[in-house]
Amino acid sequence: MKPWMRKALVAMITVMTLGMYTPPAHLTAETENEGHGANTKLDAGREETRSTGAGELEVTLGFDSEDYLKTLTEKAKEQTMYKLGPRILPQVEDEFTAVIFPKMEEAVEQLVMESGDAAPIYFSITEDPSSGTGERIFNIHDSRQGKDIAKFHVRRDNRPWEGYWFNFHYHLSTDGFEEHYDIGEIYWDKNMPPKWMA
Repeated sequence: MKPWMRKALVAMITVMTLGMYTPPAHLTAETENEGHGANTKLDAGREETRSTGAGELEVTLGFDSEDYLKTLTEKAKEQTMYKLGPRILPQVEDEFTAVIFPKMEEAVEQLVMESGDAAPIYFSITEDPSSGTGERIFNIHDSRQGKDIAKFHVRRDNRPWEGYWFNFHYHLSTDGFEEHYDIGEIYWDKNMPPKWMA
């Protein structure tokens, strides 16, 4: 492979996977006799990769499932805090962090882990929470299936004589996103809360 083509391929892989995937050593290795096929460092790199056996996935990909899962849950927290906005967040942040987020984190981890051992690398958190009075916080997207597998929402409930509550819940693709799976609630006030992201 031509050196410029190899560099372009490595750069493209790195950009497309946001640095989560490290291209195999044989793509980044320099060759001694480019194009002649005799005793190249490229061939040595291939032999080394084969000899790693069971640990090849982690060595080649540089992938740690727990770290990636932590990245997903941190992204979920970030999206939720962004959704709440600068006017709501300061008043509910402590309760969100102590009560809601641990349950949200548990739900995200359970959804991802039920999908298989190497699953986290295929999941992403969408970055388009709905503003105004819309419920959507984020969706969990499975790139293998090309579809959303869960939708996390927060709804405003106005209960007579009590006031406004924020109801955090999620929906799953397995039942057509119909059923509500509760995460928890946070009390706001008797006055109407500002719009999301306001």
